[in-house]
Amino acid sequence: MLHVCLCAAAAAAAAAAAGNMVGLKPTDVPPPLGVKMASAGAAACIADLVTFPLDTAKVRLQIQGEKKGLAGIRYRGVFGTITTMVRTEGPRSLYNGLVAGLQRQLCFASIRIGLYDNVKNVYTGGKDNPGVLVRILAGCTTGAMAVSFAQPTDVVKVRFQAQVNLDGVARRYNGTMQAYRHIFQNEGLRGLWKGTLPNITRNALVNCTELVTYDLIKEAILKRNLLSDNLPCHFVSAFGAGFVTTVIASPVDVVKTRYMNSPPGQYKSAINCAWTMMTKEGPTAFYKGFVPSFLRLGSWNVVMFVTFEQIKRAMMVAKGRTEAPN
Repeated sequence: MLHVCLCAAAAAAAAAAAGNMVGLKPTDVPPPLGVKMASAGAAACIADLVTFPLDTAKVRLQIQGEKKGLAGIRYRGVFGTITTMVRTEGPRSLYNGLVAGLQRQLCFASIRIGLYDNVKNVYTGGKDNPGVLVRILAGCTTGAMAVSFAQPTDVVKVRFQAQVNLDGVARRYNGTMQAYRHIFQNEGLRGLWKGTLPNITRNALVNCTELVTYDLIKEAILKRNLLSDNLPCHFVSAFGAGFVTTVIASPVDVVKTRYMNSPPGQYKSAINCAWTMMTKEGPTAFYKGFVPSFLRLGSWNVVMFVTFEQIKRAMMVAKGRTEAPN
């Protein structure tokens, strides 16, 4: 995979030379924690705005099969799902749960991505060039921390995305805040944190795979002088990280989605949910929605990491100007 990404980087280098795609240059001063957390949260919200329909299509495909389709609706493929949703529910259905999704990213990405470098430095004692195991540990740590804090926003987002907006079909929730209240009143705090364990597992996998793969591909590209530390390098690194992450995390992601969306009593636990899927639908059920997962995660990674690097650098430039003596 790394070799493929390095080859892709060479192609991107030619395009970069032709198009002069450089973006803002990195500053000599490392960004402080506040800048990294704010940049990560803002970049993740931008990435969600761009890729949310793909995420909604992924959720619909992942839950398909756990119960009979409404009004005979069946989703086929990512673009077929999007087309069917627009035709039967209207274009707005693609952005069901967006408010909760943006709330999630503000809480979630700022912790899991913004804290990553600092946690990595804590584990290494501030030493340069940390090993892969240290990077994995740091990614798992910040991923678990982020989920523990932001889980209620993820539960509401998934349930809104799974909600079908058709005439004659009762809507589960009518608004984001009403959803939080309804879940708390009917399911308690456990309802708001439903699926925390599979979500921690999923996001620990996603976070360490995504950030570590991004780190390693980016370092390999820079070490071989294939690209400078700018937009083409960030693009290739993010795309490669998205593919690797989707392959590893997709099974846990499907279980997480089904379990969080399930009504009380449908599954005894996340493990029971996984076992039910295996026995009733077979092992391929764990990769339902793989294409939209990859399209979404790959494009999300590209938008997020490229935007994150640029916002972070822009904030450092602005910070330098405000601190400069008159």
